[in-house]
Amino acid sequence: MRYTSYRHDGVDRVGERRGDRLVPLDGVTDLGPSTTTSRLAAATRLEDQAVDVAAVTLRPAVTGAQKIICVGLNYKAHIDESGRKDSDYPVLFTKFPGSLLGPDDDVVLPPEAGFLDWEGELAVVIGEAGRRIPESAALDHVLGLSVANDITLRDYQYRTHQWLQGKAWDDTTPLGPDVVTLDEASATSGRITTTVNGAVEQDSDLAHFVFPVAHLVSVISEFTRLLPGDVILTGTPGGVGYRREPQLALHDGDVVTVTIEGVGAITNTVRAEAPTG
Repeated sequence: MRYTSYRHDGVDRVGERRGDRLVPLDGVTDLGPSTTTSRLAAATRLEDQAVDVAAVTLRPAVTGAQKIICVGLNYKAHIDESGRKDSDYPVLFTKFPGSLLGPDDDVVLPPEAGFLDWEGELAVVIGEAGRRIPESAALDHVLGLSVANDITLRDYQYRTHQWLQGKAWDDTTPLGPDVVTLDEASATSGRITTTVNGAVEQDSDLAHFVFPVAHLVSVISEFTRLLPGDVILTGTPGGVGYRREPQLALHDGDVVTVTIEGVGAITNTVRAEAPTG
């Protein structure tokens, strides 16, 4: 099943995607703490209000997230290109809900940016709350999977040993187009690619995770209660622009597409934000 957050005729909805049609769920306007997996599955489908995907504005796949927790260095190839050492505990950092964009929205290039970079990633959306979740039960707490681009301001990221200031800029993290349940998409395998202006820059497989999704859900839930609508970004493969020789940054007008087999694709254009003042 695929759940899609969208706006139609000025009204926010969540619908079940069936091919090119969206069937709204009665009483559901956002994916967030109240939209458990069981509630979504039981919601009445308003068949007579179905609309074409082409007639709506797609919103971020999750619009009510309380927590966005990100994983760094979760592919060996990215660890190697970054010159880092392997670790037995995942590198974790956070974003804020204001960073999320829809799957077709423009990525904002801030006037302060010195080096804007791409990071295609699998996103995991929580569907059932839990704390100290055993790894064996972790996938039972997952609503589904989505596609994300963890756009990063590298010059800000490396100003300190903490990454927050390079990762949490407003309007820089596309998420979508759908949340795909695990009966339709795999959390353990599937090709992931990132293209920039049509050229393939990242090409890997989810099977190359250092820490698989079930492990990440379990580890994160040790220190915080995961809630429905929370999002985990699972890390990017090798091939980011900052680690190229020569380096390759994103600029105004560049088009970036992230595709994950069985989950979907997002395409976003980088647009420079005009300086204020």
